[in-house]
Amino acid sequence: MSIILVFIGVLLSSTALDFTGAQSVGVCYGGNGNNLPTKQAVIDLYKSKRIGKIRIYNPDQGALQALKNSNIEVILGIPNDVLKSLTNAQAATDWVNKNVKPYYPSVKIKYIAVGNEIHANSPEASSVLSALQNIQKAISSSNLVQIKVSTAIDTTLIGKSYPPNDGAFSDGSVGYIRPIVNFLVSNGSPLLANVYPYFSYVNNQQSIGLDYALFTKQGKNEVGYQNLFDAILDSIYAALEKVGGSNVKIVVSESGWPSEGGTAASAGNAGTYYGNLIKHAKGGTPKRPNGPIETYLFAMFDENQKPGPEIERHFGIFRPDKSPKYQLSFN
Repeated sequence: MSIILVFIGVLLSSTALDFTGAQSVGVCYGGNGNNLPTKQAVIDLYKSKRIGKIRIYNPDQGALQALKNSNIEVILGIPNDVLKSLTNAQAATDWVNKNVKPYYPSVKIKYIAVGNEIHANSPEASSVLSALQNIQKAISSSNLVQIKVSTAIDTTLIGKSYPPNDGAFSDGSVGYIRPIVNFLVSNGSPLLANVYPYFSYVNNQQSIGLDYALFTKQGKNEVGYQNLFDAILDSIYAALEKVGGSNVKIVVSESGWPSEGGTAASAGNAGTYYGNLIKHAKGGTPKRPNGPIETYLFAMFDENQKPGPEIERHFGIFRPDKSPKYQLSFN
């Protein structure tokens, strides 16, 4: 999750229920803490709260075992430090054979996220396209065509974001992102994007109101937007159009608000943001009015070992003891 401008279905028991299409909102599950519940207890919490989508950041075998027959849809992450090895086609095949084939379809892997928030000048940048292609070939040759292969970006790749219709990737990012977008177009895959109105607001308080960031603004602004989330998302859609990705769908692979540790970080603001985002995701944006917006809240738990500023450890919608921080409904 980047600190700059910048992303949950249905079970009451261990018996799988069918809730296909019932929800557009999931929750990211990060394990960067020393006080978190067991993997099985976490997945049981997803079930009991009727959270039908999950994002995990690596192929954790315990989490994947717990997800079997849960009917929870999964974004399965490939960590950034693995990407270079996956530029070797055999290594990519081995990765799929180890981390996908033993679990699918009893684990409903929907997307594979090849890297997270890699920038054009990152050491991993030169590996992303090749890793995407090799994982896609391994998926296709295994006849796992329902699984879509993508990568997760943050909004630092966007050079211009306002007005949203003028959204464009930065000059330094275009050469990196264009071939990735071509890959997504060729394979009918979405772009995963981590969208954080919180950071946009904190970094631009003179021009952005808190109500605009929290979905509580009354009426639209001068360019027809009522909230910052839609403005950011549509700026990415506009940027995609300019690099040949007009038909690429965006999945919001992270979005959240911290409950303490920094400017405007409070339980009140965070609860308002998450609750309003869950409702808002049922619809669309001005540029893409036909919803819902598939969105993954960040994150399931406060993670006390997450590096970075204090706010990074306070994005959870649950405490480590599994008690809810906010009254949210995923029905």
